[in-house]
Amino acid sequence: MNTQLEKLDFTISSWSSHSASYHPKNITVSKPQDQSSRWSSGSNNQLQFITVKLEKISIVKTITFGKYHKSLKCLEGSIKVLFVNAGNMNELLHAGLHNDSEQETFALKHIFNGVQVPCLYIKIVPLLAWGANFNFSIWYVELRGHNQPDIVEKAYKEYTNYKETEVVRLCLKHFRQRNYIDCFNSVQNQTGLQLEHPLLTELHHRLVVDGDFENAELLLNQAIERNLFDNYISDLPYKPKWTRVTVPLGMPTPSMRGGHQMCIDSEANLIYLFGGWDGTKDLADFWQFNQIERTWTCISIDTRKQNGPEPRPGNGLESDFWKYDIIQQKWTKLSNNTALEGGPELIYDHQMVVDSEKSVIYVFGGRTVSQESTQRYSGLYTYNIPTNKWKLVRDDLPSTSPTIQIKSRIGHSMLFNPANREIYIFAGQRHKDFLADFYVYNIDTDTVTEISRDYSKTGGPDAGFTQRATIDPQRNEFYVLSGMMREKNSLNDTKNAFWVYNLKKAKWLKIYENDNIGSDYWMKMSNIEPRPRFAHQLVYNEKSKVQYLFGGNPGETNNPNLRLDDLWELTLQRPSSQDILRRAKFQIRKLWFIEKCLQGDIQAALQFLQTKVSQYVNHCNSEEAKQFQMLAMNLFSWNANKNDGNCWFI
Repeated sequence: MNTQLEKLDFTISSWSSHSASYHPKNITVSKPQDQSSRWSSGSNNQLQFITVKLEKISIVKTITFGKYHKSLKCLEGSIKVLFVNAGNMNELLHAGLHNDSEQETFALKHIFNGVQVPCLYIKIVPLLAWGANFNFSIWYVELRGHNQPDIVEKAYKEYTNYKETEVVRLCLKHFRQRNYIDCFNSVQNQTGLQLEHPLLTELHHRLVVDGDFENAELLLNQAIERNLFDNYISDLPYKPKWTRVTVPLGMPTPSMRGGHQMCIDSEANLIYLFGGWDGTKDLADFWQFNQIERTWTCISIDTRKQNGPEPRPGNGLESDFWKYDIIQQKWTKLSNNTALEGGPELIYDHQMVVDSEKSVIYVFGGRTVSQESTQRYSGLYTYNIPTNKWKLVRDDLPSTSPTIQIKSRIGHSMLFNPANREIYIFAGQRHKDFLADFYVYNIDTDTVTEISRDYSKTGGPDAGFTQRATIDPQRNEFYVLSGMMREKNSLNDTKNAFWVYNLKKAKWLKIYENDNIGSDYWMKMSNIEPRPRFAHQLVYNEKSKVQYLFGGNPGETNNPNLRLDDLWELTLQRPSSQDILRRAKFQIRKLWFIEKCLQGDIQAALQFLQTKVSQYVNHCNSEEAKQFQMLAMNLFSWNANKNDGNCWFI
């Protein structure tokens, strides 16, 4: 598909304004210095809206809101965009606009259940003004997407087919649930549509229709062999298991620190740690941790003595750039000043990722270190390793182009996904604001997509600073360990929380959270769970599926120089396919046992319960053990019915 987005023409179809000050048609023209060029409502309740009609049916991908050239509190603080389809409205966007004069572009949700949805009408609903006593104002709206007939017609056909298929599937499901088997078979034969995997259909027939428990279990074995439970397992919540790593007494370990750097070699099972701040001074030591032997090795107590880098940030004001060769164990200074070579200025709290396939490093964000009083942020840069060339990809300057901009920041997270060649950027701090936004940068198309303006409002973590993130491309998910958080009461605090984001389902899931505070509590937990912190480091071994956490700042108000030197392993555990098979067979054996009770052979039923059902029960699980124990009541229930209320206890 053509990646260039066309500007889409539209007209105002309808509006609700309650004594609007200006005509809504003015929003089709961008005049940021003309106060009359806007739609302004007479109140700020949520009854206000504008409906636009596109010139022709289109796939709408972005919306741009222009603003007045000066900040005005009547600008939208929160806004919702929906598309109207056959009387139904689907949400395309729910976001907030900044109270400034810069125009903002948002990506609109245009894919539902894997299908692109064309539309003709768009509804814009302001939700919240920046001030309680101010009305809504929309100065300019621009829509971009695709309206070429070949693209739109193909998408419309796919969407129509999808709707028809879903209707048929729902009918089939209803017919089978209501036992309208003739209707079910008739519709299925005419449409050729499978309600589910054929093995699942056969399992339903064996269990529900035939009551054939033995063959039902054989079908479960086949499902496990074909990995049909993998999607179900991927939806199950993780259970975290923290393990504090201890080294033999007398063996060297890194000292306490925060703001250090760590990277991992998953193939060699090695972790590298460099520098940091111990509470009183910058460090320039360099360490290696062997994950198999569980030992630390000090490669250098001071890298300056091996012609390596000074302690970060060091004494100079130059943005030097270094490389360490792990084979030759040698430092090489690649640049004295990257700013003079087209790279970033001297910055701190930035993030870097490496595209190993293309041998390119990406550097984003960070605050510049200079003698100026103004705070400046660095943009997105690439460094080509073979050619030793820097390139500025995105700067942090205001833009009037209808493209989505990533605001630079510090203390953010940045991850590279080699599976789809995307970079994920989220959270951090800009000026005084803690952020909870989420952007995707596609390397090959050089495009930015805004996933969320504030994911804390849609089930994600609170806004955070120096939280740490890792990624598993095979599992199609990334992980976030909290740092300093901006709570809803606007106070900054360290917090223990671990989150997973499923990239395929675009969904956040909180794995665990511990809100306990106080040194006494965390002293007791010192070998059970790491205490809350920020400015720590987290790395992930993709092969062994283990996270490694080291050091950080616990934020002790009574001891602000305190830093940590603990090393932790975190494994995320889900039931295996064999666990699922055991649970499924337990459910079948329960039904099988009840069937035997109804047949009246109590002795055989009891023996079946003791030998055939019991073997599939996890007796250490209180819930399963209780279910198993309650099954015995079925023995007595049959006797009660058989003997007119006289129970016979066996």
